[in-house]
Amino acid sequence: MAKAKKAKIAIEDVLLPIDEHPYEIPQNWCWVKHNGVLDISGGSQPAKSYFISEPTEGYIKLYQTRDYGDNPVPVYIPEKYATKTTLEGDILLARYGGSLGKVFRAHEGAYNVALAKVIKLYPDLIDDEYLYKYYFTQFYQDFCVKASKGRSAQAGFNRDDMNNIPFPLPPLAEQRRIVEQIEGLFSKLDEVKEKIECLLDSKKVRCNSVLNKAFTGKLTAKWRENNNIKFETWEYINFEKIIVEGPQNGMYKPKTSYGSGTKILRIDCFYDGKLEPWEKLKRLEITDEEKHTYLLSVNDIVVNRVNSMPYLGKSALIRKLPEQCVFESNMMRIKINIRKANPEYVIRYLNSSIGLQELRKNAKQAVNQASINQQDVKMVKIALPSLEEQNEIVKIITSISNKDEAILNKAEAVIEEIDLMKKSILAKAFRGELGTNISKEKNSIEVLKKLIEEESK
Repeated sequence: MAKAKKAKIAIEDVLLPIDEHPYEIPQNWCWVKHNGVLDISGGSQPAKSYFISEPTEGYIKLYQTRDYGDNPVPVYIPEKYATKTTLEGDILLARYGGSLGKVFRAHEGAYNVALAKVIKLYPDLIDDEYLYKYYFTQFYQDFCVKASKGRSAQAGFNRDDMNNIPFPLPPLAEQRRIVEQIEGLFSKLDEVKEKIECLLDSKKVRCNSVLNKAFTGKLTAKWRENNNIKFETWEYINFEKIIVEGPQNGMYKPKTSYGSGTKILRIDCFYDGKLEPWEKLKRLEITDEEKHTYLLSVNDIVVNRVNSMPYLGKSALIRKLPEQCVFESNMMRIKINIRKANPEYVIRYLNSSIGLQELRKNAKQAVNQASINQQDVKMVKIALPSLEEQNEIVKIITSISNKDEAILNKAEAVIEEIDLMKKSILAKAFRGELGTNISKEKNSIEVLKKLIEEESK
């Protein structure tokens, strides 16, 4: 049987049409279509019944997007079902869901359907690190933003969707100089960022130290001495002793209910005891009866009851309500007796290392998540001084935290500025504006033509 001939490719099929050029680049560069010089290969996986959680002979690790994050969950599949694999250092693109736009350096193993491996059609044409950095530029990231607003809830992209993404192609030597320049500049910025992150960490350690002193009586020892109050006045009681209503689980509504109506507080809307800006809260349609049952009030406390262990038990105080708001099912609402406990004192206790340990001490572990129930919350031990001393503790903590917060806000602003500077460096790099281009070098279009001719023989 005669061998099938390869379809002949013309240089015009690879080059990006002139009227689609995003901007002017050096003369010895050229604009090409993404799929003219690159390909992607989507992953695969067998049925979950073949998954095991421990390495075993005859099995291979199946990488998923979560395995390239902070909380990997290893899964292994039979080698015979590993139809899509990567070598160490291959480039993987997350192409579906919430991870869309993320770029990873692969580990050796198999990869699942939510990932796609990048393949260079002409390996000697593109430097691997130049290519990796390309996927962090506006060309690919903007494409992912559009893909995220796609046809379904599990929005994403396929190979053909990437065809006309612009790819600026310099000569190979220039690509390597660009990479060297980017890495040198990024290294200096990373040094600054690392120092700022150390400052942030030290402030967090200081905050935890202050809270621990607050809830063991050390922070107000002098105040008690000045007011002739004994530490023995402190009580160590179960949380239920200061609860007047609850804990009550929140409401569940399907996605079809969301869009307009009443605001709803979800677990992704509060951190470190504080709510996200009000405008970020979503809305949903509910009945008057549901509103009556799940409506939040000022001084209510909400506690996350189902989550991964690092986030289980995170709590927030409802300090103000610009409009009516309910709360979702994976949290509980608690109303406390304000004649016995200052809500500001209670929320700081619950979010301290002491309080979180108490909230999680009876947590039930399951795959990828843990949970606490209403009884677990009621039985939390809380250190409770007099209301007057609680007010003094809140006053001291607030004073310290306000000063620290001002420093932290400035530090975080600098980190944001560093991230913007990196984006600016990348933009200049892929415009040929880093001052590394040598105009006498052979034009990349000539190299590309030669490779296409050789490939078509």
